[in-house]
Amino acid sequence: MDAQTFTPTDAPVPEGEVVLERSCTPHELGPQLNRTAADVVRFLMQMGEMVTASQSLSDEQIELFAAEINATIRLVDPGEEQEVGLHALLEMDGLFDDDDEATQRPPIITVMGHVDHGKTKLLDRIRDTNVVAGEAGGITQAVGAYQALQNDRLITFIDTPGHEAFTAMRARGAEATDIVVLVVAADDGVMPQTIEALNHAKASGAPIVVAINKMDREQAQPDRVKQQLSELGLIPQDWGGDVEMIPVSALNGDGVDTLLETLLLVADVEDLRANPEGRAAGVVLESHLDTGRGPVASILVQRGTLRVGEPLVAGPAWGRVRALINHLGEQVTEAGPSMPVQVLGLNDVADAGDGFVVAPDEKTAKSVAEKREHWHRVANLGREAAAPSGARLEDIFEQIQRGDVATLNILLKTDTTGSLEALTQSLRKLERDEVKLGFVHRAVGGISQQDVQLAATSGATIIGFNVRPDRKARELAQVEEVEIRNYEIIYQVIEDVESAVVGLLAPEFEEVVTGDAEVREIFSVPRVGKIAGCYVLNGVITRNSKVRFLREGTIIWKGAVNSLRRFKDDVREVATGFECGIGLTDFQDLKPGDIIETFEEREIPRT
Repeated sequence: MDAQTFTPTDAPVPEGEVVLERSCTPHELGPQLNRTAADVVRFLMQMGEMVTASQSLSDEQIELFAAEINATIRLVDPGEEQEVGLHALLEMDGLFDDDDEATQRPPIITVMGHVDHGKTKLLDRIRDTNVVAGEAGGITQAVGAYQALQNDRLITFIDTPGHEAFTAMRARGAEATDIVVLVVAADDGVMPQTIEALNHAKASGAPIVVAINKMDREQAQPDRVKQQLSELGLIPQDWGGDVEMIPVSALNGDGVDTLLETLLLVADVEDLRANPEGRAAGVVLESHLDTGRGPVASILVQRGTLRVGEPLVAGPAWGRVRALINHLGEQVTEAGPSMPVQVLGLNDVADAGDGFVVAPDEKTAKSVAEKREHWHRVANLGREAAAPSGARLEDIFEQIQRGDVATLNILLKTDTTGSLEALTQSLRKLERDEVKLGFVHRAVGGISQQDVQLAATSGATIIGFNVRPDRKARELAQVEEVEIRNYEIIYQVIEDVESAVVGLLAPEFEEVVTGDAEVREIFSVPRVGKIAGCYVLNGVITRNSKVRFLREGTIIWKGAVNSLRRFKDDVREVATGFECGIGLTDFQDLKPGDIIETFEEREIPRT
């Protein structure tokens, strides 16, 4: 073996900002900072991190070493720097530049707001369909895009989820939009996700129109909603501001036409244009794996016209467009600017939020997608916690009792990439110092035998969100004793895992003083011993409560209240300002002036 070499401590540090890829190894990190891999390994071992020279490092480990040698670094995802070259291969320079051939296009409207404030119900009224009935728990859990006709003009709507777990999905809706409709319930007012959606809308720079929904309810208070929004910087037009606030009722349709006409007026002011000619480009809103049709991507065309048969690349996925399906479920041959369609023909499930573009030819599309897939795989090596030392739920409590940091391994399968992202982010927030979550595998699609085998090997619990195991997978899970939990509502996933994590933790208690009593006289009772005649100074003295006996501020004994009497009667408790007789267990050294302090230990709720 080669001898380990270490760089002198006074070796020069690279000047300026050094760009480093996330998940790089000490072998890769050391030379870029004018150090050896041995320097990196030795430093991290001194910091209590056991790593090898070929092991992927976390962001914190890389930043720690850079800070140690006073180097300035910038971390980028693997492949981020190479993406510039891939853009050149796809000939994307100037693709979105405005030109003389740009024509008016339909406005893209994103509907945002708090969960259960009626966003999807409002779109139901606009499209005269019934989507809410098909939503799990009445909650939109994916990004849906639809088109509606008003005054012979098309309007594209993007419905974003309202649940807090879908923050990233809401952000994608804001990034792809021209106008944001913020839905606020007149009877509920501004809520946490309302503020979050508003922040996304402001960050996108898009004009905001407020729909004050549920005006049909008796508790409706539109002026209260306007007041709350004014405090957040949205001043209604009828109060001298510049934000249109339209009262509507998604239930009976009142105000919906006014809302649509207002959106068209705002769109005219914005003068929205795109070039329908040339190669199509846009964004992937959502994607999933269909059993019969294969990978299906819901996309929004932002420029050009997408046609059946063209080679398309979307992130690490590529393929020749086999079919285009519009929001009505009808097959179409092409899709122009601002048109949402489902694309069939990709080789893999595209990542939600990725941009897509029609490649110059099929060979280029395949080459670019393969390079991206390679860099995605490299990035995931450091990001995914395979955690071979993980344990099932029933084994973790024993590890915590021993003082070990336990790892709860999870194998996560979902129906769409957006749900996968949202669930991953939400579950990561549930980690505690004593319990870590390790994602053995995360993917879109049904639960297969391979998933069960991987879960059995790594001691993982399988969580399926809107997907089910097939018969062979269920039978194998029974044989291997692998737990499979199926869910359709994201609330239930988060609550169950949180309950599991919190339930595994050892309970924490805090001491709460419940009362103070001063000893005034001492009484001797045959066969009982000494009784302290006391006056309750604060709180309540309770029979059988725990006691600290204080003399001149010093604890001289700890025990419990054995008996408690008021005059001749046994009582359960004595409040402030009353006298009582207190008998203590196994303590007879009583003196006037002593203080009896009662306390109890209350469990601290885990949050």
